[in-house]
Amino acid sequence: MTQSAAPLRIRVARLSWLSAIIALAAVALIVLAGLLTAWETPDRTFSAVVPVPVRISWPGVGALFAAALLAAAAVIGITALQTAAAAQVLGRRGGPRQRHRLGPEAARRARLTLLTPPVVQALGIDEIPVALPSARPAVAASTRLRCTVLIPAHDEEAVLGATLASLAAQRRPPDHVVVVADNCSDGTVELARAHGVDVVETVGNTEKKAGALNQQLERLLPDAGSSDVVMVMDADSTISAEFLEVALALLEHDADLMAVGGLFYGDDDAGLIAQLQRNEFTRYQRIVARRRNRVFVLTGTAAVMRAYALRAVADSRGELIPGPAGMVYDTLAMTEDNELTLALKTLGAKLTSPPQCRVTTEVMPRWRDLWRQRLRWHRGALENIGVYGLTRATTPYWVQQLGLGYGVLALWSYLALMVITLLAADTIRWSPFWVTIGLVFVVERLVTVWAVGWRGRAIAAPIVIELAYAMFLQVCFVVSLLQIASGRKAGWNYVPRSAEQGLAPVLLAPYAITSLGILLPTSILSTDWYQILCVWVGFNTLVFAGLSLLQILPPLRRASRSP
Repeated sequence: MTQSAAPLRIRVARLSWLSAIIALAAVALIVLAGLLTAWETPDRTFSAVVPVPVRISWPGVGALFAAALLAAAAVIGITALQTAAAAQVLGRRGGPRQRHRLGPEAARRARLTLLTPPVVQALGIDEIPVALPSARPAVAASTRLRCTVLIPAHDEEAVLGATLASLAAQRRPPDHVVVVADNCSDGTVELARAHGVDVVETVGNTEKKAGALNQQLERLLPDAGSSDVVMVMDADSTISAEFLEVALALLEHDADLMAVGGLFYGDDDAGLIAQLQRNEFTRYQRIVARRRNRVFVLTGTAAVMRAYALRAVADSRGELIPGPAGMVYDTLAMTEDNELTLALKTLGAKLTSPPQCRVTTEVMPRWRDLWRQRLRWHRGALENIGVYGLTRATTPYWVQQLGLGYGVLALWSYLALMVITLLAADTIRWSPFWVTIGLVFVVERLVTVWAVGWRGRAIAAPIVIELAYAMFLQVCFVVSLLQIASGRKAGWNYVPRSAEQGLAPVLLAPYAITSLGILLPTSILSTDWYQILCVWVGFNTLVFAGLSLLQILPPLRRASRSP
């Protein structure tokens, strides 16, 4: 074993042991919960109505504590699975990530690549002379920036024309547009040249979009100055007319700002699956607005970045952040835009996504295409944070993954409770309290997609359609976790432009379950485990009702200032 490989092997081994310990802790909690349920003699003098139309009795303190232990065991189990997935990802990486005890010359180079000085202390780099200059050049406020647009394209003849037309229609046009043609077999190159833009064809690239961009950035960045910015844009996306005007004005006004990302919206494709994705994207915009335009992911559909920030990322690869040394994009990452966001944030870069920077991108036309896309998104996000580890920059992303896991438990336990109740209860009755809670969800679904139009509202109002869509996405999340943990090789999602739409079998699943005519004994409704499930579902319902109330509120607004 080489000396460089030893730290990586040690880290993988530690993660593997940690996942095993966490998994054993989850099993122990489940056993303890079962013992508490068996020993507890519940007090049944109090009754309450839960989010299903049946009345249950108070299950007792022990049963409630058992429910809490089961919930903790489930969350810890998800954590164990994610830790095991992180170990699998690191095990497939070819080189270690070194962050501490750099040598004097390596520490000097590292210091020169940092975008903001506080990152030095955050990364724990030792013995760095204070007098060393920062890699961030002095840029005077209001310095006019020069923008070069890079459009990686692989057989994009059908959609590239609209992309180039949206660039030509910019209120502030870019200074240079380059289409990076990657192994194209159609008329992409000829179409780009017909629009009067430069075309660069990749040579021997086998690393998809990231490899194509790395080849062109290797040519571009060495000669780029402090006033140069690079916009990376997908070939199947279009941007609003004010995109570059707003993005460049923000960068020119704020010298500390390193990148401006777009907010993506779905195109106008017809069909249920397309509208569901548009609704999803619209809700994401509200979340970003509530974060005061702070970037969660610097979207690869369209983002403007300072050239020296990209150069700092390339110089930091292998020393401070994962990835091949000297490359802007980590070619092992499935979601290169998410990974680049983590790289920039690790180096302390300030990022933003203003609402004026709108990007319209294609939506997946078929359920199988959406399945492959979301598997790639989830796997990419999990693998990226697994490689970076738990740091200040990655903590929000780890919390997000745990939140997704909690959402899976909450939704599927609710569905299980509903199915059991409908199959076992003789009669049903309505609770005004829980009906009101249900109305909160309906209002939230409508308010958060109101800007989409009547089609989006019509799909959101019944709840059940978007509930089935959420189930579909959650299955993608769980499968991605299992695939990573099992070491299954991931595939790439290329969508042929002639693809037709399909229907989602998942939308029919709830009706199939409830129409089987299978009846359960009513005695189930008085068992301890059923009452524990009711309390668990009731708690989750109140939690998500509170989150829905927060989403109904208007997004936070910054005090307006002119650039």
